Amino acid sequence: MGKTNWSRVFLGGLLAGVVFIVVGWAAYATYLGKLWSSALEALGRPLSAMTFGDYISAIVGSLVAGILAIWLYSAIRPRYGAGAKTAVCAGLFFWALGSLFPSISLGSMGLFSASLLVIDSLTSLVGAIAGTLLGAWVYKEQPQ
Repeated sequence: MGKTNWSRVFLGGLLAGVVFIVVGWAAYATYLGKLWSSALEALGRPLSAMTFGDYISAIVGSLVAGILAIWLYSAIRPRYGAGAKTAVCAGLFFWALGSLFPSISLGSMGLFSASLLVIDSLTSLVGAIAGTLLGAWVYKEQPQ
């Protein structure tokens, strides 16, 4: 078992974060944008009120999330072995913490419709698994 290769965690994480951004923006441009726009308008926070800083925060947050997802992969890799199965496990766990549980919480508060949260959560599942798989492909441990 080697040491964690932090430069590879960072590089793989940035790649995973870019995948998160691309999947999220593609989904937003095709179908999620209308759904979120309607939901936020009903709360008195229209998308048109978003600032440049809001977009920068989303981009930086996605890149940091990618790094965390690959760090998680690197942490469980010694126990589960290197490869796609471990990357999918890390992606599923990361998705559950970052999307599924928050969606359940928002749904229980009645802030957003269940259909919106299910669609958004399933979209982020695709991004989490694809991003973690791609980022894990870049990750290699340092030899001891």
